[in-house]
Amino acid sequence: MIAVTGATGNVGRALVDRLLAAGRPVRALTRDPKRAALPERAEVVEFRPEEPAALFDGVSGVFLYAQAVTEPLLAAARAAGVRHAVLLSSGIVREGADETHPIHVLHANAERLIRDSGLEWTFLRPNGFATNALQWASQIRAGNTVRGVYADAVAAPIHEDDIAAVAERVLLDDGHEGAVHRLTGSAAATNADQVAAIGAAVGRELTFVEIDPAAAGPELFPYLDAHMLDRLLKTFEATIGVTPEITDTVERITGTPARTFARWARDHAADFGADSAA
Repeated sequence: MIAVTGATGNVGRALVDRLLAAGRPVRALTRDPKRAALPERAEVVEFRPEEPAALFDGVSGVFLYAQAVTEPLLAAARAAGVRHAVLLSSGIVREGADETHPIHVLHANAERLIRDSGLEWTFLRPNGFATNALQWASQIRAGNTVRGVYADAVAAPIHEDDIAAVAERVLLDDGHEGAVHRLTGSAAATNADQVAAIGAAVGRELTFVEIDPAAAGPELFPYLDAHMLDRLLKTFEATIGVTPEITDTVERITGTPARTFARWARDHAADFGADSAA
């Protein structure tokens, strides 16, 4: 059995679906099982990290997100016989990175705790998620203009199901213990490129209107405090004119190339107001 924390998140849900399709039993750990709407074949269990002892009975591998990682949770997993922990870390963790960045601190600390836990481990370090584009969904549903920061900020956004596909293979195949896998999408795309791709997916011509980053706030980033927003804006600005990291890790591990952002946009067209994917 594989335990999946964050089972209702974008990557976790895709991983649950993949593991069930592969015929593996899945324990889906979620804060609110009643609202999870996960497949019936998944064993849906309330995730109570303050009471971790009962979460891992019969589990051989666990998929973790950084916020879930604590010493007691890892100790409970090891005591229950879990052998392998796979962490959804972040591409910001790398040699020469700004180790004071809040996202780096969170994920580097989770990696350290897992390394020290005695469990076998594998770290997945994706760069920008394609799902970050959902921040524009309400604007696109309302009209054809997207207001945002840094039209020319560039990334190689990765489809959440490509991350899940790698996680599936890492959990089910031997040979990934002690490995760090850096994950990206297949091609570079600016913010303006992404908006154009979403427009093509929903059948409308969309325009990206760049705003002054100093004016960015709760309207565009409602879940970030001022300190985190400032650091994130600096991260975005630093990508302008810089070729992003592009890896072949998805294809190397899964046998299938990473999907394009245009494919992600078609897969999520309904989130932006389309009746169906183009």
